[in-house]
Amino acid sequence: MRLRVVLEPSDEGGYTVLVPSLPGCISEGETREEALQNIQEAIALYLEPVEDDADFSEKAEFLEVTV
Repeated sequence: MRLRVVLEPSDEGGYTVLVPSLPGCISEGETREEALQNIQEAIALYLEPVEDDADFSEKAEFLEVTV
């Protein structure tokens, strides 16, 4: 999976990186490389399924929508 990220220098030093397509998915690091490595971990955690999400009622429908 390829996602676009925004990497910018922090005022306090280091870098902040965020993923516009994943609201709230943000990380930082002291170097560019560290920040990019950290955001990869943050993305994996963001996209990891949560066990509670798998509990649906018998009446639940699974649909697809196009945006």
